[in-house]
Amino acid sequence: MRRLVSSFILLTSSALASGCATYAQDLDRARGHYEANRFEQALALFRVLEHDLDSFPLPQQAQYAYLRGMTDYRLAGLAPQGTGVADPRKGYRDNARHWLGLAAAIEKQTPGGITSEQKIRLNETLADLNRDVFGGAEALPDSGAATDPAAQPDPAAEPSAAEPPADAPAEPPPPTL
Repeated sequence: MRRLVSSFILLTSSALASGCATYAQDLDRARGHYEANRFEQALALFRVLEHDLDSFPLPQQAQYAYLRGMTDYRLAGLAPQGTGVADPRKGYRDNARHWLGLAAAIEKQTPGGITSEQKIRLNETLADLNRDVFGGAEALPDSGAATDPAAQPDPAAEPSAAEPPADAPAEPPPPTL
């Protein structure tokens, strides 16, 4: 009986190990398609692997998310312009932003899955994609606040919220009981 149980455990663990190797091989194949500019083939493999993403260790999850996001980003540049809801560019850009944001979050939590060159590209691409959502972010300084004192509003020039404007009608007194 012990021999049967140990044989079962050995077979199960080898099957699981070969399954993980297959996922890693598929990720490597998808990476090869991406690097060869065969984005449609890469995306097809990424979509198949998506359901098994939790089988990857965190550094490989970051790599998957990065490559998936960059693949969608590249496809957005190649897709024809659509109109309204049927705009494939918007769909690809939305997906790219999702996957690149996930890659950045995983990399922040567990560094080491993405190379420094990929981090630079990821940050630049996310900044571009974020302009779709937040718009005009390129006009703000890095700190997010205006640093030019001349650009700051003068608090003395604006009326206080507690003071009504001079031409406003007087507010009636509250009713007495």
